[in-house]
Amino acid sequence: MAGTSDKRKENKMTQIRVDKLTINIGVGKTQDRLEKAMKLITHLTNGKPVQTVTQKRLAAWGLRPGLPIGCKITLRKQKAVDMLKRLLEAKDYKLKTKQFDNNGNIAFGLHEYIEIPSAKYDPSIGNMGLEACVTLGRPGFRIARRKQKTKKIPRKIRITQKESIEFMEKNFNVKIIDKQVI
Repeated sequence: MAGTSDKRKENKMTQIRVDKLTINIGVGKTQDRLEKAMKLITHLTNGKPVQTVTQKRLAAWGLRPGLPIGCKITLRKQKAVDMLKRLLEAKDYKLKTKQFDNNGNIAFGLHEYIEIPSAKYDPSIGNMGLEACVTLGRPGFRIARRKQKTKKIPRKIRITQKESIEFMEKNFNVKIIDKQVI
């Protein structure tokens, strides 16, 4: 059986890669903070963020459908890898196992953007945190997103929590603080 795992590692269709990186800032219903958040994401990524809006009415929080409450940007390919390296450097290359899920996703946050290397403090923005979500994938994962003949990703092809932890340790020199694989 040892030979089959070696073949699996050699097969380029089973190689894990960074599919996308989504950077998200939630600000609530304050519109001036939303403008600052959009300016921050533009400053960090040199891209144009999109606003996120509420879907439900929450009277206790003063939210109604269609009200902008945050912004996000999705980076792919090399831009995603470069930005991920900067974000991991801000976290001192340390993540927890609870930040990895069973589908090849990793989520972590930063309390302040000035922790990111080469990010200068901007007084017009102030202090603001952000959340980063990394989606890992393999070649062939497109079958779940395509328009025609959409299919589920087979169980043996899915990325487990253990595989995503190994990928991050190997490719980004990430240290896992509490090694508890679910």
